[in-house]
Amino acid sequence: MISIAIDGPAGAGKSTIAKAVAKQLEYIYVDTGALYRSIALNAINSGTNTDNEAEINELLNNTKVEIKFINGEQRVFLNSQDVSDKIRTTEVSMMASKVSAIATVRDFLLELQRGLARENNVIMDGRDIGTVVLPQAQVKIFLTASAQCRAKRRYKDYLAAGNTQESYEQILADIQQRDYNDSHRAVAPLKPAEDSVVVDTSDDTLEQSVEKIIAVVNSKIK
Repeated sequence: MISIAIDGPAGAGKSTIAKAVAKQLEYIYVDTGALYRSIALNAINSGTNTDNEAEINELLNNTKVEIKFINGEQRVFLNSQDVSDKIRTTEVSMMASKVSAIATVRDFLLELQRGLARENNVIMDGRDIGTVVLPQAQVKIFLTASAQCRAKRRYKDYLAAGNTQESYEQILADIQQRDYNDSHRAVAPLKPAEDSVVVDTSDDTLEQSVEKIIAVVNSKIK
C-alpha cells in the first residue's frame, strides 16, 4: 500500500487539499486531527481534568473512536455517535491541541491510524504523520502558510458557515497559540520530517496547491 503523509500547522489547508488530492488519486483520505478532536469533545462533555492522568485514563477507557467512510466521505464516530460536525468548533480545537500533547492519548489513537494505512492506499494528514505515525510513508509533505493567511482562510470559512461569533483577530490569536502549543509540546512536536518536502500555499489557490502536491507525489512514486 502507498502512504502519503501530510503534516503542517493548523489552518494550512491540509484537510481541504488532501481530500482533493485523494479524490484525484483514488486514495482513502484520513483526517487524524478529527480523531484528536473527538477525544477533546469527549473530555469537554465529561468535564475531564486533562491535567490529571487518572482522569485521562478513565476517559480513554470509556472512549470508542471509529472512522467510517460514507459515500466516499470520512465520518468520525465517538461512542457510536457521528460527531463529524460537532468537533469543528474553536473550543474543541483548543482542547484538541491540549489532549494531543498527552502521550497516552497519542498511543490510544496510534494503532487505529496505522491500521488504516496497512489496509488502504492513504493520504493522512496531521501534525506528526511523517515523523511518528507513518515514518515509512513513501511521500512526506510539510504543508504550511503564513499565520495571517491561515487566519483569513478560516475566518472566511466561518462566515460562509454562518458563524459570526469569531473575529479575524481572535482567530489569528488562536492559530498563533495553537502553533506555539503544537511546536513546543514534549510529545511528538510539530516539525517537518527530515525527508519531507515543504510546500508553502500562502499565495496559492486550492487548485494550485493540489497541483503542487500531485507533482510531489508523482516525483516520489514512479
